[in-house]
Amino acid sequence: MGSWTNDFGQPIGFPVPGWTPRALPPRTAMTGRYCRVEPVSVERHAADLYAAYSEAPDGRDWTYLPTERPADLAAYRDFLAKAAADRDRLHHAIIDLATGRAVGTAALMRADPANGAIEVGYITYSPLLKRTRVGTEAMYLMMRRVFDELGYRRYEWKCDSLNAASHAAAERFGFRFEGLFRQAVGYKGRNRDTTWLSIIDIEWPAVRAAFEQWLAAENFDAEGRQLRGLAEIRGAI
Repeated sequence: MGSWTNDFGQPIGFPVPGWTPRALPPRTAMTGRYCRVEPVSVERHAADLYAAYSEAPDGRDWTYLPTERPADLAAYRDFLAKAAADRDRLHHAIIDLATGRAVGTAALMRADPANGAIEVGYITYSPLLKRTRVGTEAMYLMMRRVFDELGYRRYEWKCDSLNAASHAAAERFGFRFEGLFRQAVGYKGRNRDTTWLSIIDIEWPAVRAAFEQWLAAENFDAEGRQLRGLAEIRGAI
């Protein structure tokens, strides 16, 4: 990227000419080939989401979330109502277009419009969403909104440092490890060291191209198995 100095000969960051604060994410749907991602609604999504999460035999998918899996539909409706009203996190339901059912959620959160930074978090995939084209496309659609529609400079992913599955998923999607924040959070009566990862705007074109190649119909065989992995494609770009 080169180097820059000020009038005192001190090193400074590269210029960001014409930068203006960005807008907050809108409460509108994002639609792709396999899924639609839209702000959560108790009436539209609660029953489907509770049924999808109930496909799991236990609550281990909620271990690293701030709450445990709700015990019944009434409790989940209360949980989703709070999520829908959350002013810091814009929670989205992920709709499988093949079935019309909501099968998971993810949030755009901790938006910093002045600096163009935002985080994706509270990602809660049901067994019906894991390891599917729908799940991958949902992450692509959210990134496309952040970078292409809103013009943000930085997209963050944070997770418990012990959550190996989350870290691996982030790297598959193109996030880069930045560091470890020790004793960053206390939750559920225990400590959390937080792993930070990110994608920045200059990396996005290659990340976007890899997603689009991976999501293309010709990347899957007749049984729906991928022919090339997302990381493999990205490495060749």
